[in-house]
Amino acid sequence: MLYMIIERFKDPPAIYRRLREKGRMMPEGLEYVSSWIAVDRNICWQLMRTEDESLFQRWIDNWKDLVDFEIVPVRTSAEVREIMEKQL
Repeated sequence: MLYMIIERFKDPPAIYRRLREKGRMMPEGLEYVSSWIAVDRNICWQLMRTEDESLFQRWIDNWKDLVDFEIVPVRTSAEVREIMEKQL
């Protein structure tokens, strides 16, 4: 399943220092797909994939002092179109 993670950065320089030193610190089974950063570097939208939503908490525990998180389950447009075609 895909998830859009909305990260609101509390301290962007500290986040990038930790990322450089420790990497993403993601548990096995949680896959990074892609991300986009706002020009002001205060918000990140990150697309991730997992079959075990509980893995997010382990990952968030590594970053919660520097980032506020919102996790939104998402589907691709093609998936939604297929679902909707079956209902029409």
